[in-house]
Amino acid sequence: PEQDVLAAWAGLGYYSRARNLRKAARQIGDAFPSDHDSIRELPGVGDYTAAAIASIAFDRPHAVLDGNVMRVMARLNNDPGDVGSTVTRQRLQQHADELLDRRNPGRFNQALMELGATVCLPRDPRCMACPVTKHCAAFQQGRQNELPVKLRKTRAVAEVRTIWIVRNRGRILMRQVDAGSKRLAGFW
Repeated sequence: PEQDVLAAWAGLGYYSRARNLRKAARQIGDAFPSDHDSIRELPGVGDYTAAAIASIAFDRPHAVLDGNVMRVMARLNNDPGDVGSTVTRQRLQQHADELLDRRNPGRFNQALMELGATVCLPRDPRCMACPVTKHCAAFQQGRQNELPVKLRKTRAVAEVRTIWIVRNRGRILMRQVDAGSKRLAGFW
């Protein structure tokens, strides 16, 4: 039951992930899908997760694009676009797709993610230890510390809510938040 899944997930945050994990498990049935498009159709699975699973678990040729890979791609191509922009992300995805080793896509993706996590760091990249420095356009132009460009997000809007607690003869009356709600769906 969903309440048991949410209770087990308690404290981990992002409860929609727990709900999606439960939905995906029910949808999968007996065999986990092995192609990118079928994996992508699972509830809660986005492009990155589908590409990672397809390439690493099933050797399918799909390039991943997470924050680390975006940083590597932006620097390799000296791309000045805002990584928060859909157009820039599509361009970086295209670059990753072009570089992908189709014979070993899982290993290639893991290596690229690891490069971004350990060498091509957000601040003070370790360019002298980088195996692809000679191909890095940002390094060649001395711009590696300026990229990727990440424009500031707009500030969150504060909301004020009123919550009523109704007691009736020693009992508290409760209602469950609608499952379609964006906030606290399914909670009491």
